[in-house]
Amino acid sequence: MTEPRHYFLADSLVAGYVQGVDILQGCHIALQQGEMVGIIGPNGAGTSTLLKAVFGLVPVRKGVVMFRDVDVTGREAHELVSMGIGYVPQRDNVFPSLSIEENLRMGLYLRPRDWEQRRAYVVSQFPMLGARHRQRAGSLSGGERQLVAMARALMMNPEVLLLDEPSAGLSPSMQDEVFEHIVRVNADGISIVMVEQNARRCLEIVHRGYVLDQGRNAYEGTGRELLTDPKVIEMYLGTLATD
Repeated sequence: MTEPRHYFLADSLVAGYVQGVDILQGCHIALQQGEMVGIIGPNGAGTSTLLKAVFGLVPVRKGVVMFRDVDVTGREAHELVSMGIGYVPQRDNVFPSLSIEENLRMGLYLRPRDWEQRRAYVVSQFPMLGARHRQRAGSLSGGERQLVAMARALMMNPEVLLLDEPSAGLSPSMQDEVFEHIVRVNADGISIVMVEQNARRCLEIVHRGYVLDQGRNAYEGTGRELLTDPKVIEMYLGTLATD
């Protein structure tokens, strides 16, 4: 079988929420199978917009999104999920009136027959969810909700997982726990694209990173290269990172 030229690629994307106002000005990212890539940038850089455009939640006016050499630009979210692309938004990422178990079942609505198998995998990754499966999601802490949201996205056994600021609003200890789970999920072979406000922590764990500024690519390299790049440190890490 011929390997895809690009496992996952967003190339020259121009996109925005309002007609005539483009937040993304031709930016690009590439992801290899099994890789974890981070996207950082100052407020208004377009990092979250990039993730939403890739997942079909923001109109793409120019450019292309490719997955395994298939053009998936502008596909509906449920189509992308069925193809193996999961997405965890920053806000409103659980159903607060439903229990943890019901949230997980919602993540598998396209493939309900796989419930037992996928539940077993998710609980092995997030033991708390199995122990407290009847608890209402709305009663959980912000960090616990983030874990439920990630687990729900994993129920469909995605090949690629898109994470939008998974540590936003969490305590330092809960941030560490969330990042540990992300590293473990990636180690299981799931490719990850992560937009993250904690730039230094993000670059410490990703294989490669992209820095966006005003909707364009400003820098890219391995996580270690960006962590030690004087220009990146001066312009971005000083204000974005938390020790």
